[in-house]
Order: sequence, then structure tokens, then C-alpha cells
Amino acid sequence: MRLHGRAARNALVALALAFAAAAPTVDLRAADVATREVHGASDAFATAGIALAWAVLQHTPDADVVVRLAFDARYGGIQVIGIDPFTHATRPLTVTTVSPGTIELRTTRAGFAQWPRTEFRFAARDAAAPAVVVYYLGVPDTTPEFTDETKLDAYLSARLERARRDASGTAK
Repeated sequence: MRLHGRAARNALVALALAFAAAAPTVDLRAADVATREVHGASDAFATAGIALAWAVLQHTPDADVVVRLAFDARYGGIQVIGIDPFTHATRPLTVTTVSPGTIELRTTRAGFAQWPRTEFRFAARDAAAPAVVVYYLGVPDTTPEFTDETKLDAYLSARLERARRDASGTAK
């Protein structure tokens, strides 16, 4: 059967209305609170209210990977987890921290073999789901290594500050 002119147009309108009625509705409020997922690409990351920096302390055969994290009051807390990308099993790497400020994660380098995806989940204030997830796939290639705890501490402090400054667009 072939339709011409007005009959074809009416059939197309009816078909479009049928598809529109069958389509799921979208809750725009849910889209407003969607988690923003960001791939961390280097030994430091910063965005509004969040900064983190990586370093390695070579003092034992299995070095410590150290990540210093800072977040402000716009976030209600942070949780860091390791994920096995094949089984999707998870392992908490920190206790959920709810007070804004600076925390430090220390784990062995060998832990990244079994749990290579590390997620830093920053929860929105008064929200159950994280607002921002910064994830890494292993220890970043640009992560510096230190044999002295004092130098590592100084580096992480300076690197966090530089990452914040770079994220805000202000030059020193």
C-alpha cells in the first residue's frame, strides 16, 4: 500500500506520536546530580574543591604508593576504593572521610596488580552518590619516586598547591 500527500503526512505524524508515547520519560533532576567521572592522567589532579597528588616512597622491596588528597566543604566526604576490572570486585582503600581537609592514602605498589583501578569518590554534601569520581588505572607513569620521607612530604605539599593553582588558572 502506498500513501500519497496528506495521507502519508498523517501516517508519519501518527507514527511519531506513537514512538513519543512509548519513549521513557527523562527526569531532569536526576541528570543534575549525575556523577561526574574523570580519568586522572598524571601524578596530580585538581578541580574546584578537590586536589590530589601521587608519589612513591622507595624504602622497602615493595614501595609505598602515597596519595595526598584535599577537598573542601562543598563535598560531604571521600571514599577511596580499588577495583578489579575483570570481576568488578572492590576493596576499600580508606575509611570514608567526612571532614573536609587533607588525608593521605598509603598502600603497597603490589596492591595495584590485583586492584588496578583506583577510584577517589567525592560525595556531594547531603547526597548518597558521589558527585565526582576521579579514577586511575594503576600508578600514573609520571609519579616521582623518593627514598626520603621528608622530601616526599615536601613534594606532595608543593604538587598539591601547583595543581590547585593550575586548575584555578592563576599563575604564580
